[in-house]
Amino acid sequence: MCYDVVDFFVIQTLFDGLARFGEGGCCLNIIIVGAGKVGSTLASYLSREDHNITIIDSDKDAIQRASDTLDVMCIKGPGAAPSVLREAGAEDADLVLATTNLDEVNMLCCLTAKRLGAGYTIARIRDVVYTDDLAALQRELNVDAVINPEYSTALEISRLLRFPAAANVDTFFRGKVEMLGIRVREGDPMVGIPLSVLFSRNSDLSILFSAAERKGEVIVPNGDFVPQVGDKLYVTGSPKDLSAYLRTLGRDLPRIHSAFLIGGSRISHYLSKMLLSMGVRVTLVENNPEHCRALSEWLPEALILHGDGTDQELLHSEHFTNNDAFIALTGRDEDNLLSALYAQQQGVRKVVAKCNRINYSEVVQAAGLDCVVAPKLITVARILRLVRGLQDKSGSVMISLHRIADTDAEAAEFILRDSTPNLGIPLKDLEIRKGFLIVALLHEDHVVIPSGNTVLSAGDRVIVISHGKGIQAFRDIFVNS
Repeated sequence: MCYDVVDFFVIQTLFDGLARFGEGGCCLNIIIVGAGKVGSTLASYLSREDHNITIIDSDKDAIQRASDTLDVMCIKGPGAAPSVLREAGAEDADLVLATTNLDEVNMLCCLTAKRLGAGYTIARIRDVVYTDDLAALQRELNVDAVINPEYSTALEISRLLRFPAAANVDTFFRGKVEMLGIRVREGDPMVGIPLSVLFSRNSDLSILFSAAERKGEVIVPNGDFVPQVGDKLYVTGSPKDLSAYLRTLGRDLPRIHSAFLIGGSRISHYLSKMLLSMGVRVTLVENNPEHCRALSEWLPEALILHGDGTDQELLHSEHFTNNDAFIALTGRDEDNLLSALYAQQQGVRKVVAKCNRINYSEVVQAAGLDCVVAPKLITVARILRLVRGLQDKSGSVMISLHRIADTDAEAAEFILRDSTPNLGIPLKDLEIRKGFLIVALLHEDHVVIPSGNTVLSAGDRVIVISHGKGIQAFRDIFVNS
């Protein structure tokens, strides 16, 4: 889940301002407008981190569900109304997150909240018509950050297509380091071999085995960990070294030249534009004729087909198996998963499906479908990154956050400052808490896979894997710090 230049600027601005609300791990007053999928999931995660959460929604049933299932304050009413925002405590709110299904309502919520005295505002804005004017809208409406789940999901998928052999791709250090999730197969050279041995065999490559997922559980491994068939190994390194490692596994697959998409959603629109800019041929099937016409105007270089993308007869008539990638992006999770499984069965090299239902994950993995993206969870991770991105008294600043395998394991990227503890001390002389692992750092623009002799310096960017309670500040990884 990397971010573009605009995102980076917004995030850094947020960090600088949010720091005034307290030091490392402070409790924030947060208002969430919209109790839908994104809003309720956000409330669930944020309440676990001991923030004070208030949810606003005009739908009686949605508010009742939130009240029954979440430890939060619930208010029924229109989230853009000044009286409702006052009742929710907007004057003293550190953050207001507008996550309704209507972009215009979200913008108005943020504008009103800011005028009432709210510290920072984040709006979910999804419609493609606003894409080119987002920066101007943010300035005019005084919105501090914009979250676009569909655009973020499209970015996620585009990264998966850059590494066809990987099940997951997370990007750090502005693309200089990536973490790939690789499913261990029968006959792979890492099966039954301790990680310490695997590391020595690949000592010419700057890579690190960062985490492992086994039967739904994530492990922060040490050198004694032995990979088994079915495990998912997370490997961190530069794109060049990761490609070299994939070659040793026989999985350095050729780049994607053509993609077949089903479902003319906003994600499809954003993804198609990204793929076309990469020189990838795009075929997109959409069932709604009006959407087809609009897509044809927006994407003149793509082949837009009217029809049911889940219809196997149509898929074969359009020779979908001749494409390097198949991406299922309809509005129904079940259709996406079944279509993706069928494409995989038919031999399409790279298959990706959109699915927001976490409870499907075990079934999907058992069926052998690794590349499943959840816009809801991508959005939640981005907002958690903003919320946690407080500058604590040690000076470390979190600039990216990635959840691992939809569990409580995370990969976080920090910038270290002069006041960060334990600078200049070799890692072998530091006591790091169980469940934490430093997997890479960027020192003077050079990527370093750490060893015991590695020392940390102010200005370094550091990636930390954590398992258990979410990491709030870099100092959290050290015992007695």
